[in-house]
This record gives sequence, structure tokens and C-alpha cells, in this order.
Amino acid sequence: MMPLTALIALILDAAIGWPEPVFRRIGHPVTWLGRLIATLDRRLNRGGGRVARGAVASLLVIGAALLPAIWLQGLLGPVLAGILAWPLVAARSLHDHLRAVETPLSAGDLDAARQATSMIVGRDVSRADQAALARASIESLAENASDGVIAPLFWAAVAGLPGIAAYKAINTLDSMIGHRTPRHAQFGRFAARLDDAANWLPARLTALLIALAGGREAWRVARCDARAHRSPNAGWPEAAMAGALAVRLSGPRAYADRIADESWLNAGARDPQAADIGRALAIYRRATISGAAILLVLALL
Repeated sequence: MMPLTALIALILDAAIGWPEPVFRRIGHPVTWLGRLIATLDRRLNRGGGRVARGAVASLLVIGAALLPAIWLQGLLGPVLAGILAWPLVAARSLHDHLRAVETPLSAGDLDAARQATSMIVGRDVSRADQAALARASIESLAENASDGVIAPLFWAAVAGLPGIAAYKAINTLDSMIGHRTPRHAQFGRFAARLDDAANWLPARLTALLIALAGGREAWRVARCDARAHRSPNAGWPEAAMAGALAVRLSGPRAYADRIADESWLNAGARDPQAADIGRALAIYRRATISGAAILLVLALL
């Protein structure tokens, strides 16, 4: 009945998200993991043997998420496990963050759109124009549709509450220490490789769901261009979204300390505009509903 756990988590998140009063009172499981990761980063990321130290830190964080989940799943049925898994799915918050970019961008308020975009991407958007803001937000939607929605649901369907808890720990580790920076290139190597493995199949499944929602061209572009992306996984949903929208994504972008000359996905297409964010959200909703339908069928079977 593990697919039922995943389905309940998705329904609760889509219906109410993670309410702000709850967040203010107790925080969120990801923030709890984040504090543990930050503590281990400060204490262990020093001296020699940083690859091994980073692996130990990663296993401690995963264990902190996994062991209570195993114990709780043994006590609870799939419905209660789904309620506990609910905050580990980010379908609604992802949708809301993209709306927060689309609304001011459609109204021509670039400053507000830049501020909203900076909340969901790591690149420098302080001087980005409409096309760059639309491109950044649509890329974030596609990548996080995999990392924040389909992948956690996939692992919940495979292994229930322990599966989604372990995945969320791995993904949070990667987001905090899995970067190729001088501080984390060695310490975060284990976390980054583990995240690549955990997302390998969900990223391709997300691309397939986007193609089902957005048309065959999405899958063609994903197959042709996904491997040109710097990430072994993010290129699949991003390329699929580029094909579905008939726009180009990725390409050169500015960070605080450098210019990244990334390859284009669907290179011959036009640049996206504000209206394409709404189209991308519609595809995202249909893809998520398709994923929910698959979970329902699996739960009934």
C-alpha cells in the first residue's frame, strides 16, 4: 500500500501546502535537516580526509531521517504514514513560487519579478530582462518538478515513509553541500553522487510526464538535448519543458562570482516570455495529475 502513502501526501500538499502558522510554530522537516547539516558542515568540514568526512556527515543525516521513519512505518498504516509524508512533497509551494514570478512579470514590474525569481534560483538575476527571468523560473519549475514532487513521490511509492524521508535527506544534503565550490567540492562529493543516483529514474519519469502533458516534441527534445546539460538528471525535465513550450532554456547565465556558459536546450527555438510561465504551470499541473493517477492505479492494484 505504499503508493497510497504517496498519493495521500500529494493530495494533502496540493490541497493546503504547508500552512504558514504551522511553519512559524514548528518550522519544517527540511529546515530541521538543514540545521543538522549546517552543524556537521561546521564541525567536520576541516582538515584532511574531507571526502570521507563528508560521507560520514551524509550518512548521519540520512540515518537521522530514515531510522525514525522506519520505526513509525512499523506502527502506522499507509494513511497515517501519508500524513507524515505530506510536508516532504512541494507541489503547491512550487506552483505558488512560479505564480509569484509570473504575476509581476506579466505586469511589466521587473524589480518585483527579479525579487521573486531570486527566491527560487541561485543565479544573479539583478539585471535580468523578461526573457532571462522567464527562462530561469521555467527551468526551476522543471527541475523542481522532479526533485520536489515526482522524486519524493516515487520513493514514497517504492519504500513508503522511509523512502521519502531518506530521499528528502539526500536532496537537502545535495542542495546545501553538494556544490563544486572550494569549501564543498570534496566534503559534498558523496552527497552529490548519492543525489545523482536517487534522481536518475525520477528525472526521466518527470520528463515523460511532461511529454504526456505537453506533446511528443517534449520527449524528442529531452532525448536529443538532455545530455548537454551540466547535470546528469536536471537536463531531462528541463529539455522536455523546453520542447513542450517550443522555447529555448538553459544557456549562459550569471552567478555572483562567475559567468556559466551552459549549452542551450532546444537551441533553435525562441526565448520564453511571461506568458510561457503560465503555459509551463499548466503543463506542470497536468503532469502532476498524471502522476497522481498512476499512484491511484498502483494503490488500487
